[in-house]
Amino acid sequence: MAAKKRLNSCTSISLQDEMRQPLKVHNGYLRFPWALASLSLSMLLSSLGTSIANVALPTLAQVFSASFQEVQWIVLAYLLAITTLIVSAGRLGDVTGHRRLLLAGIFLFTLSSALCGVAPSLRLLITARTAQGIGAAVMMALTMAFVGETVPREKTGSAMGLLGTMSAIGTALGPPLGGFLIAGLGWRAIFFVNVPLGLLTILLVYRSLPVDHRRPKSGRARFDNLGTLLLASTLGTYALAMTMGRGHFGMLNAALLMVALICAVLFVFAEARVASPLIRLAAFRNAVFSAGLTMNAFVSTVMMATLVVGPFYLSRALGLNAALVGLVMSIGPIISTLSAVPAGRIVDCFGAPIITIIGLILMAAGSIALSVNPAMFGIAGYTAAITILTPGYQLFQASNNTAVMMDVHPDQRGVISGMLNLSRNLGLVTGASVMGTVFAHASATIDFTTASPEALTTGMHITFAVAAALIVVALVIAVGVYRSTLRNRALA
Repeated sequence: MAAKKRLNSCTSISLQDEMRQPLKVHNGYLRFPWALASLSLSMLLSSLGTSIANVALPTLAQVFSASFQEVQWIVLAYLLAITTLIVSAGRLGDVTGHRRLLLAGIFLFTLSSALCGVAPSLRLLITARTAQGIGAAVMMALTMAFVGETVPREKTGSAMGLLGTMSAIGTALGPPLGGFLIAGLGWRAIFFVNVPLGLLTILLVYRSLPVDHRRPKSGRARFDNLGTLLLASTLGTYALAMTMGRGHFGMLNAALLMVALICAVLFVFAEARVASPLIRLAAFRNAVFSAGLTMNAFVSTVMMATLVVGPFYLSRALGLNAALVGLVMSIGPIISTLSAVPAGRIVDCFGAPIITIIGLILMAAGSIALSVNPAMFGIAGYTAAITILTPGYQLFQASNNTAVMMDVHPDQRGVISGMLNLSRNLGLVTGASVMGTVFAHASATIDFTTASPEALTTGMHITFAVAAALIVVALVIAVGVYRSTLRNRALA
């Protein structure tokens, strides 16, 4: 079947129109909408698993007669598994085949979800959540990797925007869906709900995604076992250092950070000497790649600050009850859901570099507004700031992901996608710990429930001033990359 002629105008063919067209791939013709549906469900499930268990922690503490420090590992086990293994999962997909590993990851996620639902003890529940996180790491790492194989190049931004929408929906849907299921069916239902969705995703992936090509053994890259072990040790100890102590940095945190640094140095030495490295260090010489990962981490740190600091400020400084806090906090995810696909379309129209800059400008303005608006205008000021910040975030995500993944070689798509997700997760972990600590120190309190509104207002002001500074650093990086790209084009 002849490929349809592309129109130059970015507004002439909508994403919906394109989804109705067959897409030629290596093994025949592939229905574009079913491919995107399978990738979208995979992203939705892994994001849903991140947020749906949080609302169940008080219930699980009561069911298992456990402390908060014990039940919080239901959330941490999932997050740590993803953070530690996501790059290795992406590289393993490059070596063994993206489709077969994605199917295995979804199967593991589905099976471990069922095991979570039947777990008779807290220890077994945490173990099953760890396995669920391993499956989610595979799903997150390979979902974006498949965009290059299933989506036309000129529609990459739209596809990235759609995946961003599904990620936002999964994160936003988790708490209300979890609360509804716990109230109606009990806590086990929050894990069982993943089983039918997981089975549907397996079916869609099996039917719609391109079959992996068999390569001769002589042409296959070997999996880097030593690099995988060292990177997992680096990321695991860093994530533990950032999450243990509940914001109090002590000797154990310092020791874990030292171990992480040592493992990171050993990892760099190992990767420079292995024939088939987990991460090709030469990739970091690519300005778009290294800048994209750095900016992604900074932006994720700021976005997590809104989730960590926002509830305390709204409840204690502005005096909102729990229902109103939940309502105001839902504004960001709703805007994120609505703006993600349009953001991808804008990237397709105007190009990733300039949209990255525009997105960061909006985020900087939103961070500054969060620093000053709520104290002056209350809920209206907070809402206005979030309304500026969130579309900027979606523009940045769609453009940055598109720029990093656009020209990646097929045998590196998994690991590069994993690196993108890793930088995001490291930003989330850092934002939850470091920005929470900044807020605590700026508020001059260790107990937010008894802090005065004035103290929390000061904390809000300083925290988002720091957030704005992080975004400005990211903006400087983006402008530098853009100018370098223009110079290279002029010389070409």
